[in-house]
Amino acid sequence: RHVQEDGVNKADAAALFGLSRPTYYQAEAAFEREGIAGLLPRTRGPKSAHKLTDEVMQLIEQNQHAGAPLQARSLAELLHSTLGISVHPRSIERAIARKKKR
Repeated sequence: RHVQEDGVNKADAAALFGLSRPTYYQAEAAFEREGIAGLLPRTRGPKSAHKLTDEVMQLIEQNQHAGAPLQARSLAELLHSTLGISVHPRSIERAIARKKKR
């Protein structure tokens, strides 16, 4: 706003607010693209359990219902040996709990 309204150059405006010029340009682009919401911080990392696909969950369910239910650590080892994916046991526990809630 300081640049657009008051005619200050971008380098001076960035320095005035303690920003580097690249940070200023990134903020300007985000504001033009999304408005004020573009300036808000976003959460980082995966947004969902991306390793636990339908195929993986079917394998987990099959091994849970066949006799005594396996522990999450055993299920994680099973997934690693059969499908070659590494999943933390706690992720498996949370996925099973989510499935039960539905």
